[in-house]
Amino acid sequence: MRRIITLIILFCSILGFSQTKEIDSLAVELAFQNQDSAKVDTSLKLIKSLYNIGEYDKALTYIIQSEKLANALNYPKPRAEIMFYKALVYAQKDDYINAINGYTKSKDLFQQLRDTLNVAKVNNSIGLIEIKRGNYAKGLQYCLAAIKSLEHKHLTSELNLAYASLANAYYEINAFDKAIEYYLKALEIQEQVNDKQGIIASNSKLAELYSMKKEYRKAIDYYEIVLSYVNTDSIKGVIYPKLGGEYLKFNDYDKAQDYLVKAYNINYRADDKSNLLVTLNNLGKLNLKEDRLKIAEKQLIEAGEIAESLNHKQELLINYNLRKVLDSTERKFEQAFEWQRKYYTLKNQIEKASNSPLKSNANQVMLELDPNFDKDINTVNQTTVTDSGSALDKDEFNKYKIIFYALVGALVFVIILIVLLYLKRTDNIRYTQELEEKNIKLQLQNDAFKEQTKHLESVNNVKDKLFSIVSHDLKDSLSSINGFIDLLKDGSLSREEFDNLIPELSENANNASLLLFNLLNWSKSQMQSLEPKPSLFDIQEVFEAKTKLIEQRLESKGISLIDHSLRDFAYADRSMIEIVIQNLLANALKFCKNGDTITISNHISNGSCVISVADTGVGISKENLQKLFKNNTFTTMGTDNEKGTGLGLSICKELVELNNGKIWVESTLNVGTTFYVELPKSRPSGDK
Repeated sequence: MRRIITLIILFCSILGFSQTKEIDSLAVELAFQNQDSAKVDTSLKLIKSLYNIGEYDKALTYIIQSEKLANALNYPKPRAEIMFYKALVYAQKDDYINAINGYTKSKDLFQQLRDTLNVAKVNNSIGLIEIKRGNYAKGLQYCLAAIKSLEHKHLTSELNLAYASLANAYYEINAFDKAIEYYLKALEIQEQVNDKQGIIASNSKLAELYSMKKEYRKAIDYYEIVLSYVNTDSIKGVIYPKLGGEYLKFNDYDKAQDYLVKAYNINYRADDKSNLLVTLNNLGKLNLKEDRLKIAEKQLIEAGEIAESLNHKQELLINYNLRKVLDSTERKFEQAFEWQRKYYTLKNQIEKASNSPLKSNANQVMLELDPNFDKDINTVNQTTVTDSGSALDKDEFNKYKIIFYALVGALVFVIILIVLLYLKRTDNIRYTQELEEKNIKLQLQNDAFKEQTKHLESVNNVKDKLFSIVSHDLKDSLSSINGFIDLLKDGSLSREEFDNLIPELSENANNASLLLFNLLNWSKSQMQSLEPKPSLFDIQEVFEAKTKLIEQRLESKGISLIDHSLRDFAYADRSMIEIVIQNLLANALKFCKNGDTITISNHISNGSCVISVADTGVGISKENLQKLFKNNTFTTMGTDNEKGTGLGLSICKELVELNNGKIWVESTLNVGTTFYVELPKSRPSGDK
C-alpha cells in the first residue's frame, strides 16, 4: 500500500514538474528569440499553458505584451487567439464587460479568417457566460450556433459545457422536453470523459424533469444512478427526500419510508432545514396515506413551521394541501376549509410572482437556432427639432395644440375604460371565489356524509355478525341444556344417568356463558361503549375460580394442570380479566390432547403483573400466528373437533388494552403455545 501511495505522489510530482518545466522552457525560449513573429507564437503557447494550469494573472501579463506585438505586426490569427484567451481569462475573473468585448473582437477576427471552428468556440464561450448571467434566451442562441462545428470536430470538452449549458437554459425557460434532450446528450459525453460531477448534476436534473412529467419510474431510476456515484451525506441528504417522494408517488410505501427515514436522520443531524422540510412533508404524506394520522399531524406541523421560517413557498403550498386533507380525514371541516383558503391564496401569489414574460411561455422564446441572432438590428430614428419660434407659425401651433388636447382626451378615456374593466374583473374574481368556497363546503359535507354512511354500514355488519353467531354457536349449547332439562321433566333419567350427565351439562353451561360474555363484550367494543371499572384484585383468586370450571373437561381429555400461580395484585377491571383468563384456559384446553399439560403462572416484571397460560398442545404455525388478535375472526377446530367463534382472542386483546395492558403469544408448531398478559399494578399516571 505504501508503495502505491508513493508511486501516486511521485507521478503527480512528475506531472507538475513536467508542466512547470514546459512553462520554464517556453519562457527561456521567448527570452532568446529575435524574430517578432516567433515571439508571438511562443507567447501564445505560453499563454495556453498558463491558462490550463489556472495561472490567470501571469497569463494576462503575457497576453497584454503579445497583443501589442501582434497588433504591430498585423498578425491576424495569433491576434484572434490572443484576444480569445484574454476574454477567457476575464470570464474566469467574472469581468463580464471585458470578457464579452474580447469575445466579440476575437470572433470578428476569426470570421475574417473564415475559421469556423474558432468562431464556434467563441460563440460557445459567449453562450456560457450569458447563461451564467441569466440571459437564457440569448445564451442558448450562441450555444446552438456553436454546436454543429463542435460536434463535427468531436471536441468533447467544449461539447460537455455546451450541452450542459443549453440544457440549463431550456430548463430555466420551461422548455422541458428540450432540456431533457440536451441533458441526455451532456450525460453521454460526461460518461465518456468520466466527468463525475457532471454525471451527478445531469442525472439529478433528468430525475427532476421526469418527475415533473409524472414519469415517476424514470425519475426513480435517475435518482438511483446519482446515489451510485455519491458517498457523502450532504448529497444523500438532498437525494433521499426526493427519491422517497418519487416512491411515494409510485405507491411503493415501504421503499418510500426507507429513504425518507434515512433522509430525516441525515438532515436532522446536519441541521439542514431546507431538505428536512422536504423530508417532513413527504413523511407526513406517507403517514396520511397509511392512516397514521397523529404522526402525520406532528410531522406536518413541524414542516409548516420550518417552511414559514425559511419562506419556502413551494413546500409551504404542499404543506397547506396536506393539512387540508388531514383535517378533512379527521372531520375537522372548519380547519380544513381554512387550510384550503390559505392554499389558494399562496398559489395565486406564486403564480403572479413567476408570471415573467420569459418563463411564462417558452413558445415566445426562439428554441431553435435563429440565423440572425447576432445581427445588429437596432435602428435609431433621428428627428430634427427646430426652434418652434422660427419653424412653426401660429396655425401650425394651433393644430398641434388641438392634437395635444385630443391625445389628452383619449388618454383620459382609456384610463376610465381600464378602471371600469378592473372593477368588472374584481367583481368576477369575488364571485368566482364565493362559488369556489361554496363548492368546497359542499365537498366537505359530502365527505362527512360518506363517513357517517361507512360507520352505519360497520354497525350493521356488527349486528349481522352478532345474529349469525347467536343463531348457530349459542343455539347449539342452549339446545343441549334444553334437551337435558326436558329429559328431567319427563323423568326419563335414572339417578346414575343424571350424575353422569352433570359434567356435560356443566361444560355446556360454561361454554354458553363464555360465548355470551364474548359476544356481549365484542358487540360493545364494536359499538365503542365498553368501559372498564378498574380496582385492585388478587390474580391467584381468579386463577382458582376459573380452573374449577374446567376440572371436569381436563379430566375427560386426560390433560394435567400445573398451578404455579402466586398471590399477587393487579389494577384492572376484574370481570374483564376473568373473561380473558377464562378464554385463554378454554383455548389451551381446546388444543391439548391426552397426556398434554397446561401450566398457569404469574410474576412481577418491570413493576407490572405478568400472567401466563402455557400448554404443550398442537402449537400454532407462523402463518396463523399473524392472524391472531385481528378484528376479523379466525378459528380452527380443537383436538376433539371443538368449534369456536373466532372472537375469543380479539376480545382478549380489546379487554387487556382497555385496562392499559399488553397481550402476546409465543408458539412452536407441535411443541406448544404460551400466552402472556401484562397488567399494571397501580393506576397509570395519566388516568384520573
